[in-house]
Amino acid sequence: MQEFCHRCGGELPERIGESPFCPQCGAPQLNLSLENQSVEASGEASAGESSLGTVPPVNARQVEWKTAIRCAVVVAAVGAALSVGAIRVDVLSSVSFLWIMSASLITLGFYQKRRPTAWMDVRVGARIGVMVGVCLTLELAIALAGAGLVERFGLHAMGNFDAQMTAQVQKAVQQSSTPVPAEMIGLLHSPEFRGGMILAGIAFLSAGLVVLSVLGGTFHGLLRMRRRPVV
Repeated sequence: MQEFCHRCGGELPERIGESPFCPQCGAPQLNLSLENQSVEASGEASAGESSLGTVPPVNARQVEWKTAIRCAVVVAAVGAALSVGAIRVDVLSSVSFLWIMSASLITLGFYQKRRPTAWMDVRVGARIGVMVGVCLTLELAIALAGAGLVERFGLHAMGNFDAQMTAQVQKAVQQSSTPVPAEMIGLLHSPEFRGGMILAGIAFLSAGLVVLSVLGGTFHGLLRMRRRPVV
């Protein structure tokens, strides 16, 4: 089949062993096949699309984090409210303790109720459990700190707490095998030391809550584990 130059219209010689330029005007005669390069071009332009232009399906084993976070925030908020209420109402202490201990199980129950076709296994349960522990720690810390500020500066009802802290410090000093200097005793009774003790207690409590939430999520994932994703 005879070919012609796209610029001057002159006849082109055979391609084998010849220059790819027109002998009359010198125009290049290289043609790119867009059909052969469409797959590569589309892959670079939109990495998430397939060669047919359709988005690949989402991995069925992924966590639907939007729903999981909402459930965790609600469960943690209820636990924080019960903990603050237990400061004034002793009956709520046991309810608050049980709710916080089972926060991961409750969250995963709500998660599967809202997403019944979601994949569930040990790994998914543990990942959601970590997020539940973090939410529970943050909301408890904020709620208890706010309640403490109201109790101390609004209601002026922190006398019992201060007395308990003082009694614990005195007991520790008396049980010490070595004499404690007077300067150290003054430091132990200072507000800065009490604040540090409270922060250390919150840090220890936070670590325990995260570990407990991970164990609860793992246990729930083991009980509700599915052998194959729901299509």
